[in-house]
Amino acid sequence: MPTLLRKPTGALGRVHALTPENAGWGHVGFELWRLDPGDVVAGSLDGREAILVLVEGRAGITAAGADFGEMGDRLSVFDRTPPHALYVPPGEDWMAKATTGCTLAVCTAPSPGGRPAQRLGPEGIALEDRGEGTNLRHIHNIAMEGRDVADRLLVTEVYTPAGHWSSYPPHRHDEDDFPRITLLEETYYHRLNPAQGFGIQRVFTDDLSLDETMAVADHDVVLVPRGHHPCAAPHGVEMYYLNVMAGPRRNWRFELHPDFLFLTE
Repeated sequence: MPTLLRKPTGALGRVHALTPENAGWGHVGFELWRLDPGDVVAGSLDGREAILVLVEGRAGITAAGADFGEMGDRLSVFDRTPPHALYVPPGEDWMAKATTGCTLAVCTAPSPGGRPAQRLGPEGIALEDRGEGTNLRHIHNIAMEGRDVADRLLVTEVYTPAGHWSSYPPHRHDEDDFPRITLLEETYYHRLNPAQGFGIQRVFTDDLSLDETMAVADHDVVLVPRGHHPCAAPHGVEMYYLNVMAGPRRNWRFELHPDFLFLTE
């Protein structure tokens, strides 16, 4: 099995290049670009849709022959302002030219095409609370099921306060049995505040045939091919992650780990 914890390959340029082939699965792709002002990146993916997320910084964006102007307004992801994001249909070119230091995520999945390139944010995105107590976290719904903006991709941002848990209670979405549960591969792109901190993420199945616990650092990516996948932010360290999910259907249905059902009673 490919390793679930992926470290960035450097400090600038394309620091993550996750494909279905090197992930060992069938749907999710994820690239992360860290750019200096003036840097230019471009792409086009046959048969795959993309959602570009300006994680931080600003860039001029063109896609599908249209100029979307300068996008991005948070210089730090921990400003918690809604992200600028753009949908790019399969087979269409896109280009980004950084106007400040910039972190650009390129989230991809198979698509039959037919949708137009369009802005997905910051308009229509607001910070929402989920959970309570030390399970409280804050969500930016970029492209979840309630927004009909993609064919396969589900994308969201989550802020987990220091000392809190997230993606908790443990849950899984690794069977194609809608509406009970859906099969969705998932990636977590982690950021930490302060950057020298660490977070914890565990990926495990009910039978423990898969059971990995990882210390994640700033800019790490964690793959979730199956199983439960909770994470935790230590005291004094705020955790952010960008989730990308995709599978046979664009529905998010999950089952809680049976040992944690008491938390819902």
